[in-house]
Order: sequence, then C-alpha cells, then structure tokens
Amino acid sequence: MKKIIISISVLMILSLLTAMGFYHAEPKLTEPPWEQKLEKAKEKKENQESEPLVPIYVKDNVAYSLQNMELSVTFDNGRKWVQVPVEQDSLFAGEYNGNKQELIDQSYILTEKHAVFLYQVDSRIKLLSSPDQGKTWQEYIVTDHFSPIRFRKVTFLNENFGYVIVSGDRTMSQEWTSVFITKDGGETWSETNHSGVTRLIGDGGFVDESTGFLSFGTINPTEPDLYVTQDAGDSWKKADILIPEKYQEIFVMAETPLKEEDHLAMLINQGPNGDYEGGKVKGKFLSKDHGLTWKFLMEVHPNETN
Repeated sequence: MKKIIISISVLMILSLLTAMGFYHAEPKLTEPPWEQKLEKAKEKKENQESEPLVPIYVKDNVAYSLQNMELSVTFDNGRKWVQVPVEQDSLFAGEYNGNKQELIDQSYILTEKHAVFLYQVDSRIKLLSSPDQGKTWQEYIVTDHFSPIRFRKVTFLNENFGYVIVSGDRTMSQEWTSVFITKDGGETWSETNHSGVTRLIGDGGFVDESTGFLSFGTINPTEPDLYVTQDAGDSWKKADILIPEKYQEIFVMAETPLKEEDHLAMLINQGPNGDYEGGKVKGKFLSKDHGLTWKFLMEVHPNETN
C-alpha cells in the first residue's frame, strides 16, 4: 500500500512539473509598453506633418492649401508654409453647398504680401488679415449680426478703402443683401443704405471710393438688373442699360464694371441658361456718366481680352 501511495505522489509531481513547463514555454500576449505607444503615435504624427502640401495657386508663387483640415498659405512657391489661424469650417459657413476643396471665389485676397479671409462665426461676419506674409494676423468684425451668408465678396481698392458684400436670409428667389465699407484698412466697418432690391445678387463692387454697383437676378434672368451708387452707398439707383434689339434676352446678367481710361466698361453675360454662340459670348458696354447709363460696344468672345 505504501508503494502505491508513493507511486501516485511521484506521478502527481511529474504531472505538475510538465504543466509548469508548458506554461513557461507558451508565449505571452502582452500590451506594448506605454513608451512604445507614445513613440508610435509620434511617428504617425510626424508622417502626417511631413506629407507635402499641394498648392492651389492664386498667382505666381502665391498659393494656399486646405489639406489636413487646415488653411495654409505660401508666398514662395511652397518652400515655406504658414498656417492661418482660422477654423476651416467657418470659411464655408452659411448657405454654401459647393466644392470645399478650394476657397470660395471672391471670399479672400492673396497677394505677394497680403492675405485677407472673409468668414462667419455664428452670426458674426469677420475678416482675418495679415499685411506681412502671415507673420502677424489681425481679426476684425465686419458686423455682429447677420443671417447665414450665401453670396460673399471682399475687395480692397487701396490700403484704406475696401468693401464687403454679403447676402443671406434667402427665401426662394428673394434674399437680403448688405454692403459694408471700410476707410481705415479694415479696422472698422460701416453698412451702407440698402438698395431696396431683394432679388438674388449675382455680383457687385466699387470702382472707386464713391461709385459702386450691385447686379441682381440669377434665376432665369431676362434682362440686366444693375444698381449704382455715386455717394458710397448713401443712395442707389437703377442703371439704364441700352441693349440693342438683337441682344435682348441674350445678354442678361451684368458683371462688376471696371475703369477704362476716361470711362467705365462692363461685361454682360448670358446667365445660366444662355445658348447664343455657345453661351460664352458676352456683350461689352461703356458708360461715360459714372455708371448711370450704358451703351453697347461689341461682342467679347472667351478667347478675347476685354
């Protein structure tokens, strides 16, 4: 009996030693050390940061990028990039459903030295400006209260005078359009008197510090609807555009006029549904009374200079 007990004990010890051997031989699955996790995260971030930005050129060496959900600008052909301190979503805020891979046309200014961006945060319309290639930035408030914007445009005619045109509160084919002007480089803004027109705006702008224009009618227009101010927005008046019978209901949407020598020149396009000569031909009109009346000069084809 004693031998049997000893034999059983020996077998139990051998079985225990065998099990322990298998346990130590089996590889353990453990979490990587915390330092290793941090290192991998750092490497991932560095890889993301090292990804070269693809420039969207505005002119010559000046470009911007919207990669990595950030707005960056370059003034030297991409050798150095400057991150713009603005939330990317605010650049497209409001009633905008277009391409967000590029900035909204006319909502920014980029030159060899200056950068200006128009955007909306909640109900505030703001302007972010840099006069020194992004070394310093200044934020200005255009207006504290405005509905979600649809049309937006910012331009400076010189170091001091600039304008912002925005529209919002759209209902079907009606909306509210406001014009703001600055005379101190964007630090302060004042709203002009309203034009009295609630059609959808298509374009607008000033040619000098007194003379400005608003062009309305973007849905099935049949004729240009252009309003002019000669007193910096204190009053607005409908311009008289003399369209030859041949071009009536063909040239229907006025673009913002420009100064040419001793007169103003303006292109009138065919709108969204034009089909005359392929729909791209425009009419060129001239004004010699600061935009009150316009006379037809000639057709302008896409490959021709104005």
